Amino acid sequence: MARPVRCRRICFEPKYDSFAPCGAENIEQILLTVDEFEAVRLIDYEKRTHEQCARQMGISRTTVTEMYEKARTKIADCIVNGKMLCISGGNYALCDGSAWRCCGKKCDREEYAAKIVGKRKENRIMKIAVTYEDGNVFQHFGHTEQFKVYDIKDGRIAGAQVMGTEGSGHGVIAGILSAWEVDTLICGGIGAGAQAALAEAGIRFYGGVSGSADEAVEALLAGKLAFDPDVHCNHHGHEHHGNGHCGENKHGCAGNGDGC
Repeated sequence: MARPVRCRRICFEPKYDSFAPCGAENIEQILLTVDEFEAVRLIDYEKRTHEQCARQMGISRTTVTEMYEKARTKIADCIVNGKMLCISGGNYALCDGSAWRCCGKKCDREEYAAKIVGKRKENRIMKIAVTYEDGNVFQHFGHTEQFKVYDIKDGRIAGAQVMGTEGSGHGVIAGILSAWEVDTLICGGIGAGAQAALAEAGIRFYGGVSGSADEAVEALLAGKLAFDPDVHCNHHGHEHHGNGHCGENKHGCAGNGDGC
């Protein structure tokens, strides 16, 4: 029996989730997971040793070395061959922000999150879509019949409206969201194909979220949204009962959330 993969602890999610050559169109995409990004950040940017990186991420030095080499190969492939680098997913959990917990210094994750929110406030162009049913986050992206789309101005909800998908399925929903100029999605379960389509459309997503849609958006704006960074949903061919619970587990080592 294979050993379970240990969840990797990170302090920061990336400020930007994709990089591409200027002027390039229809280019191949390479996925760099967030935990791979963290290994590169710690080793190349903060100049940590592999052992220090392993201790901070809560994994073995061998695992760090494997992740780091894999990440560097992906980055080199993008630079040399002109591919788009997309940063998303992975088996990780954000640290809890406790002082001296993982970094060996007072953790400034909350301050970092505030800076990201501040940047969004400054840009004033944010639109957040939530898979929606009866006031709550609907639990299967590909079967959602409506989204609640929030206009964000100065870091606050300036307005919202419920919009229908007209029966569209997984294959075109990302295009619909893009046409609505949505740049962020909050959802429950979501399959790998839909995740790839969202990445191609430049839409950042937060999966594994349940409960009130309005409260989820408020939590995201406050940098406190609980979500599952590695959520999946292989729900094809089944029916939801009630709201369903695809990928319902909160942010952390929640597995892949396939049990919907």
